Amino acid sequence: MPLLVDLAGREFAVELTGSEPPEPVPGGLILPPGRVAVLHGLADALFYRHGQNSWSPCGWRRLSEAPLRIANPQRRLTADDTVWDDPARHHSSAVAALQGPDGRVLLLGSLGLGTPRLSADHDTLAGWCEDDGAPWFIAYGPEREVFARYTEQLAERLGSSDRRAGNVWCTWYAYYEGITEQLLNKDVAALAGLPFDVVQVDDGWQRAVGDWGPNEKFPSGMRALAERITASGMSAGLWLAPFIVLPTSATAREHPEFLLRDAEGEPVVAGHNWGTGYWALDLTHPGVQAYLTELIHRVVHEWGFTYLKIDFINAGAVPGVRHSGAARERAYRDALALIRRVAGPEVYLLGSGGLLLPSLGLVDGMRSGPDVAPLWTNYASDDPSDAMAFNAVVNTLHRLWQSPLAQVDPDIVYFRSRLNLLTDTQMGWLHDLAAICGFKAVSDPPSWLNPDELERMIAYLGRQPEITQEDRYRFTVDGRPVDFTAALNQGQRYPIS
Repeated sequence: MPLLVDLAGREFAVELTGSEPPEPVPGGLILPPGRVAVLHGLADALFYRHGQNSWSPCGWRRLSEAPLRIANPQRRLTADDTVWDDPARHHSSAVAALQGPDGRVLLLGSLGLGTPRLSADHDTLAGWCEDDGAPWFIAYGPEREVFARYTEQLAERLGSSDRRAGNVWCTWYAYYEGITEQLLNKDVAALAGLPFDVVQVDDGWQRAVGDWGPNEKFPSGMRALAERITASGMSAGLWLAPFIVLPTSATAREHPEFLLRDAEGEPVVAGHNWGTGYWALDLTHPGVQAYLTELIHRVVHEWGFTYLKIDFINAGAVPGVRHSGAARERAYRDALALIRRVAGPEVYLLGSGGLLLPSLGLVDGMRSGPDVAPLWTNYASDDPSDAMAFNAVVNTLHRLWQSPLAQVDPDIVYFRSRLNLLTDTQMGWLHDLAAICGFKAVSDPPSWLNPDELERMIAYLGRQPEITQEDRYRFTVDGRPVDFTAALNQGQRYPIS
């Protein structure tokens, strides 16, 4: 059904496969479910690409440039949706936008589940879903206004959270998988009295990914650890990857029926980490649902962890043949709803690797980019999803519009000089961006900091600055101008301190 629509005083030709007429709403129009194609007339516009999950690249590129994507197929399997990758045409997940010569933005975004995808060329902005059923929102105007109107529609239809994590101390960027109970006991004692609200134990505590009991490095068990953290005046946080298993795990060996399988009956490899491919669980299988219920109940109600970082959860939405026949984003959302229900409303849920739309109303925070890493870029990699501070800053800046929906987690900031290749300028960008997000996390053990570094960390964590956004990349933080333009300049990846 072709028609002309008026958006903020400009007419656009729109073709719809849905039969319902557009519905006016504040700031835009609701379009019916089905395929949407818009003749945009913006020529060589800037295209906003939104990544499918936390690690997928986000940002603006001109239509005449190469699409923003992950080139390496193995990494793309881990950090994006391989089904709809396109090496030639600009493509996006859930929402896309075009900015014309006058600076105004045309936005088209899905308002529900169904694996919504979008693409654009010099003539057309198109949107469609694997599983139709969700309407679309279209708007035209100033960038911040159209994204704000979109978030209002998402919050109304899917939900949102205004919970805040507080200041988080995390084990990962100090110890990685080498974390031990002995190291953590020393750090918890040193953190007591510092302005931290949460101590989050990351990967390395478990017997295996899929076998969620403490390994030999934690002889006292996880309940004792949570009690020690709580007794020190902080909430206990724990890392889990509940939607995946390693092939060598006892869960995978003993419960092959739990595994998501492809049309040929083989386990679905959802990504690569820990030196191998990892398998996705079929979240619609009753046995998997019982497994998730028992796991979350044990971690929260028996061990006492009240902050959960649930990682690699994009694996819940990979293609496969599911027990119930449910579409992949529905399976993902239902499993998150189960976790929320068992954990209870007081537990802070941080999604990592999460998909935006099917996570809304269920998680409190979402990782906004790849791991930050104590280096700005890696000379051996130009992968926009690779672990480096540059990629984390780029992705987070381009997801800030999501902050009314769930807390935007830019990953940790650094104060230490030990094992750190970041310059003062680069660390300053990380500090300012975390302050803008309102999500401050650190992974520096106090014993690694010299007196000046410790003092600066304490002062930073204690401040709640007033933030004003001037434009896409310029802010004021307590009246101090902060401009991230230089941080995004590809020719200035190693700025001087």
